[in-house]
Amino acid sequence: MNNKILNKGSLLLALLCISVPSFSNAQQPKPNILFIAVDDLNDWIGCMGGHPQTITPNLDRLAKSSMFFTNAHCAAPACNPSRTAIFTGISPHRSGLYANNQKMREIMPEVELLPKTLSRQGYYSGGSGKMLHYFIDARSWDEYFPKAESENPFPRTLYPETRPLSLPRGGPWQYIETDWGPLQATDQEYGGDYLVADWISKKLAVKHDKPFFLACGIYRPHEPWFVPEKYFKPFPLDSIQHPTGYKADDLDDLPAEGQRRGPNRYFAHIQKEGQWEQAIQGYLASIHFADAMVGKVLDALDASPYADNTIVVLWSDHGWHLGEKQHWQKFTGWRVSTRVPLMIRTPAGKPGVCARPVSLTSLSPTLLDLAGLPAIKQHDSPSLVPLLNRPAAKWPHVAITDLEEPGSFSVSDDRWRYIRYKTGGEELYDNQSDPHEWHNLAESTAHAMQLEKYRALSPKNFAPKLALNVSSLPRLKVIPSSLAKTPGSQPDGNPFDVVFVNQSSAAIRIYWMDQNAKPKFYFEVEPGQYKRQQTRPGAVWFVADKDGADIGYIQMDDRSARVVIAKQ
Repeated sequence: MNNKILNKGSLLLALLCISVPSFSNAQQPKPNILFIAVDDLNDWIGCMGGHPQTITPNLDRLAKSSMFFTNAHCAAPACNPSRTAIFTGISPHRSGLYANNQKMREIMPEVELLPKTLSRQGYYSGGSGKMLHYFIDARSWDEYFPKAESENPFPRTLYPETRPLSLPRGGPWQYIETDWGPLQATDQEYGGDYLVADWISKKLAVKHDKPFFLACGIYRPHEPWFVPEKYFKPFPLDSIQHPTGYKADDLDDLPAEGQRRGPNRYFAHIQKEGQWEQAIQGYLASIHFADAMVGKVLDALDASPYADNTIVVLWSDHGWHLGEKQHWQKFTGWRVSTRVPLMIRTPAGKPGVCARPVSLTSLSPTLLDLAGLPAIKQHDSPSLVPLLNRPAAKWPHVAITDLEEPGSFSVSDDRWRYIRYKTGGEELYDNQSDPHEWHNLAESTAHAMQLEKYRALSPKNFAPKLALNVSSLPRLKVIPSSLAKTPGSQPDGNPFDVVFVNQSSAAIRIYWMDQNAKPKFYFEVEPGQYKRQQTRPGAVWFVADKDGADIGYIQMDDRSARVVIAKQ
């Protein structure tokens, strides 16, 4: 990592009535750590009251035995930057890793991750399932399931033979996994998260000669929402309720960037296809399934010899929109996307509820603190141990959530939420009276001083968003064809970069095909060189050699990629 970067500087709708905890980090022997991640889980769990129909008995029981943080926020509303910030303790605006399509080890090649730090301090570090973003980082673990060397964190999972099962494809812009439906399978036959939970459970049952850090990555309710049928049955389709935060005209008082960021093709397509209730059903069923897998792991811990000396941490990497702000998925600065479940249970602590604003970047320094291990200078968020001891303790910190564009972010404190876009647009919400963020107060003169306060609390420096390493991009196939027979572009979706790499001995010429299949010359790429070009899903590009001889065309997928013209 760039040293310069490192040196830069609601209410609870739960029936919890719990006493104040006390914890000392001096306890011996060193505590074990069970670290549970649940992917794409918003506040639709019983103890957070996010949806009246959700069924999460195991998450609720963990909340009742933990310090339950009801105002916790992700470092970024996307899997990769959020998880990277958790495992490094470094916020995106300091690391430069803001987006899913960046590679952690390209941005931070030498940074030490939490499991490696603990392993170096005498812990056994084992993990299973999705902890980082679609890779394992084998060097950071003592053991992993599946095998770390594969760098594939996913055990086999049963999917329908024919897909899409429920939601027809709307176009090349649509993520292939946006689909849902019940499966005729047992948990064991389904595999996936069941195999992850089973591996962790077995690790909890064996003798360990040293303290352990066990990381359990539950993938659901990440898309696609396919789980065994029994998890769908408690949610009859004719009973499904829409999200409580949905309001049809919720974009009217937003700045231009908020109005642009809110509505997306997914929600409009889902409504057009009459699949909103089915999608909500799939999300509820997937949460119910994930909860059962968490329960399997908690039961294994309770039955193990380590029950009385194990810290349990449960978190989600970000929230999820199901129509709120006319949005589907994540990637926004609104509370539904940034607020996450966070539960921390300590052997010496008593359970409680904490409404202080905290960031998931605090998890690494907190666990080192609880284990009595030295703090790491690069961590930029405070340990949560003071709040584990006294949940109402004075807490001068706010939670920062970075969006994909450096300079766009949200700030969360005890009551207020501030959103600023790189373009200058601002939003301000009073979450005490407006938990769904329906009323933007940024233009209200009565709240001018409040606005100035959060401007002052905002980050002042933002690391640049580092470009992708070309060699790490997926490679698109060049389809042999003549220019006359090449189809036209059907661009549909958000822009991204494609990189044309010329490994041949002569210059190549790049053409864009318009919607009428007429070519438009864009540029040449010299031998041994490459050229980035912004494009969109469904666009068609054509390649010819320097003499105009046809090579072939490429049809764009939905994400950054490279096109390699090999030696002739």
